[in-house]
Amino acid sequence: MHVTPLRWTGTALELLDQRRLPDEETWVECRDAGSVATAIRDMIVRGAPAIGIAAAFGMALGALRGENLDRAAATLKAARPTAVNLAWAVDRMTALGQVSPRVMVAEAEGILAADIEANMRIGQHGAELLGPSITLLTHCNAGALATGGYGTALGVVRAAVESGRKVAVFAGETRPYLQGARLTAWELQKDGIDVTLITDNMAGHFFQQQRFDAVVVGADRIAANGDTANKIGTYTVAVLANAHNVPFYVAAPISTIDIACPSGASIPIEERSGDEVVETFGRRIAPLGVAVRHPAFDVTPARLITAIITERGVLRPPFTSSIDKAVRP
Repeated sequence: MHVTPLRWTGTALELLDQRRLPDEETWVECRDAGSVATAIRDMIVRGAPAIGIAAAFGMALGALRGENLDRAAATLKAARPTAVNLAWAVDRMTALGQVSPRVMVAEAEGILAADIEANMRIGQHGAELLGPSITLLTHCNAGALATGGYGTALGVVRAAVESGRKVAVFAGETRPYLQGARLTAWELQKDGIDVTLITDNMAGHFFQQQRFDAVVVGADRIAANGDTANKIGTYTVAVLANAHNVPFYVAAPISTIDIACPSGASIPIEERSGDEVVETFGRRIAPLGVAVRHPAFDVTPARLITAIITERGVLRPPFTSSIDKAVRP
């Protein structure tokens, strides 16, 4: 049984506080839409699919509490702008119209179950791209913690291991929030999968040493042309992979594709607080008053992506046509 970032009790949504990992496994209880939105904004729960699932349960909680659902939807959508799964899940819940809270809960539970099933199919499709013995680089956390369970990029890793392949994973630490160090390394260790942690600026060295057979990352939003927004630093890894002729794979469910977004230039990039850059675990590491920028995501152009692994199969260039066929089969 893989770790899960959330669980539904029937009257509340419990979220594993990912800010406290790997030191503490603490659960936060949410009983209304506003508390779910706060948990998303404060990164108690993170990862595009997991955010979408949490938002769906947030809408269900709003229905159970008799809240104004239009206001609840707006609050949830505003929590984090880049991950398209958030708006997708909220829109799916609001499309139900005036229905009973029981129906809203069932829909949220369906979104959770479908995500886990999609992740497992993504894993199976991705594993087929790999050889019998392989070393992968991943960035940020696209594992069970970022989804309903199992994972997208790490779902590929898990499926490959389950199929008997020998897999070693290098995890970039992912500054400034350290999702690779705190979450990916923790997840893979719990599953007994070979993982080596490196700082982000070590990746070029290991590419030069020909240590990586492939790169597999997740996604927060994929444009209609294949341009992909993911955690800041992903574009750098993609450039390195391209320079060293290493396949660069994006693993994500169809719900992460925004067919209404023509290219990466139209993807909104969340800018987070500079405090997350100048402070680490409450300790300042930069001089007072220094100017700081903190874009939380960057965009990898489609030309640097070897393939996009979805539950409906592996999409290859030209992505405009392969994405269109996958989204509207």
